[in-house]
Amino acid sequence: MSNSAAPVGEIDTLTPMAADLTPLNTFGLVSKAAAYVRIVSPAQLPALSRLAQAHGGAFVLGGGSNVVLPSTMEGLVAHMAIPGIRLVEARGDAWIVEAGGGESWHGFVDACLRNGWDGLENLALIPGTVGASPVQNIGAYGVELDQRFLGLTAWDIARGERVEMSARDCRFAYRDSRFKHDAPGRWAIVSVRFALPRPWQPVLDYPDLRTHPALADAVSARAIFDAVCAIRRQKLPDPAVIGNAGSFFKNPIVTAAQHAVLSDRFPGLVSYPQADGRYKLAAGWLIDQCGWKGRSLGPVGVHDRQALVLVNRGGARAADIMALANAIRADVQARYGVDLEPEPVRP
Repeated sequence: MSNSAAPVGEIDTLTPMAADLTPLNTFGLVSKAAAYVRIVSPAQLPALSRLAQAHGGAFVLGGGSNVVLPSTMEGLVAHMAIPGIRLVEARGDAWIVEAGGGESWHGFVDACLRNGWDGLENLALIPGTVGASPVQNIGAYGVELDQRFLGLTAWDIARGERVEMSARDCRFAYRDSRFKHDAPGRWAIVSVRFALPRPWQPVLDYPDLRTHPALADAVSARAIFDAVCAIRRQKLPDPAVIGNAGSFFKNPIVTAAQHAVLSDRFPGLVSYPQADGRYKLAAGWLIDQCGWKGRSLGPVGVHDRQALVLVNRGGARAADIMALANAIRADVQARYGVDLEPEPVRP
């Protein structure tokens, strides 16, 4: 894997400094770090472990697209920026591709398609980095990361050692992985490997893709990529225009018995049956039905086209975001008896 250049003699050293994190989180929340380092090479990871020990731990920041940062980060912030994209192996059944943890996820997907390594196109335009993708087990439009995942290299910050992990090691679940449950700040994901199936088969299970005019005739990976980008841009606000972290809440999963009761009480309930007999509810629908779409609470609000997205209307801080999120959760719980779980991490 190629690495970006670093000053000669400094590639394996790190010097913490104060930094403004406001431009490093897609919510645009005002946040300052007392001690910040940028990781551009695996050679810096031993130094990161030493610094983390001195600072009482570290918070690993990727693209900042799934975090609610406080006004002040007192501890060490390690910004993962290790680059690199390479073809590891061209197997008969799959392209094995590896990317550095600091690569832009969307840029990586685009690069794969340009090289003829198809299979990630349904995951286009998801914000964040490659290194963050296994943490969330990202998914969209009929494909989840664990379906294309082969393995990853992580750095155990606390123990100061490199660890290889398989899909089983990562304990993937819906928008979940071991990285959300292990001790905070333990892992820095250095690189991720994917197995992209050959021959390629399109995944068009998602209704918006099945009916998209650009996919009515010839279907290619690039056409699906373009269609997904168009759909996401239509439905979701651009963080460069208005601060947001994408979908703020997970779609809750309920038992069949709960689903039967809710369906009887609310005939329009939007839900999706799961393989284990449970049902996934559309969190956006629940929020919309509670009247939150387009509403504001102080400097934050709910997007007027997508109720799952909370937006920073200007100058918001973490407390503002959480006040709105808690108000929404309380209303959904009161009306439907369902708890909404936030997706973004709070350091």
